[in-house]
Amino acid sequence: MSPRELKVGHLVQLNPETCRNLMFGACFLVVTDPRPWGAQGYIQVIGTDDQPRGLAYYRARWEEMELVGAAEWIAGSLEGETDEY
Repeated sequence: MSPRELKVGHLVQLNPETCRNLMFGACFLVVTDPRPWGAQGYIQVIGTDDQPRGLAYYRARWEEMELVGAAEWIAGSLEGETDEY
């Protein structure tokens, strides 16, 4: 994968063997900012009863991720949501 291939909204999966934060190993990351060194993005996490979801932000290097597809919905892009990137 090259920086030219990676776009906002792409989904990458974090490699459990090379991911610097083991907590995120095998998670799917939604790319919000492709970078020359990899990508910034978020991992969707469950929330609470009054906060239906949360986002965990991560900066992944190329060796930590593999392109797997594209997101249908981006957090913050739905009507009424306020997350900004």
